[in-house]
Amino acid sequence: MLRFVFIALMLLGMSACSLIPKPDLNITSAQVNPMSEVMKGLQNQPGPKFPIPVAVYSFRDQTGQYKPQANVSSFSTAVTQGATSMLMQTLIDSKWFTPVEREGLQNLLTERKISNKQNGTKGEDIPVLSTARLLLEGGIISYETNTSTGGTGVEYYGIGASEMYREDLVTIYLRAVDVHSGKVMMSVSTSKRVLSQEMRAGLFRYTSLNRLAEAEVGFTTNEPVQFCVLQAIELAVAELIEKGIKQGYWSASQLSQPIEKQPELSQS
Repeated sequence: MLRFVFIALMLLGMSACSLIPKPDLNITSAQVNPMSEVMKGLQNQPGPKFPIPVAVYSFRDQTGQYKPQANVSSFSTAVTQGATSMLMQTLIDSKWFTPVEREGLQNLLTERKISNKQNGTKGEDIPVLSTARLLLEGGIISYETNTSTGGTGVEYYGIGASEMYREDLVTIYLRAVDVHSGKVMMSVSTSKRVLSQEMRAGLFRYTSLNRLAEAEVGFTTNEPVQFCVLQAIELAVAELIEKGIKQGYWSASQLSQPIEKQPELSQS
């Protein structure tokens, strides 16, 4: 009887292993990142008649943390180093802002010099650069690991199953500065939890004096940190827009550039 139970467990373990996606069968083509619910809400709401010109010089990782790895040195950062590009894309998709290029300003100025030299003999100068009315500053200020850990498990007579999870926390700050006066108009902060989960089941039993049966199956799921940072940035931009509307700095679908009519911003 024990032999039949052992054979049944082995067949069950082999069938479970066949259900796990293998790397060579799980290759998919590239795809466009889906739009989040926050961005869908912004695009469905009425936007300004004239988007606000903004500049972002840098929105970087300020945590200085590296990926934790056991018994080895790691120089991979815990969070993405491309948060500036994420913020620029979010500003464009929100319909409320028109970003001007400042992160690659030196490259832009070099190309303008080349164009001016080529057009110098024709007497045609390229137009001046667009200026920004708002300056957005901030960055990723915190990445806390193992803010919450736990799991469940059961094992009996060499047969067991367990589930474990871990939560990290990433936090960003975003502030809007009036270019004319240098005043910090608003500041918002958002956080996003990063979930990691592992599930496994296994068999470890001696079937006889010199025979050992062992089987194991499981999988892990790790939420991509860059998508968590992107969601936090999108929420921060949405909160910045909402706070600006409540404080009267701008409004939806108005007839002139929204930021120039506000009394606080007109002070220089």
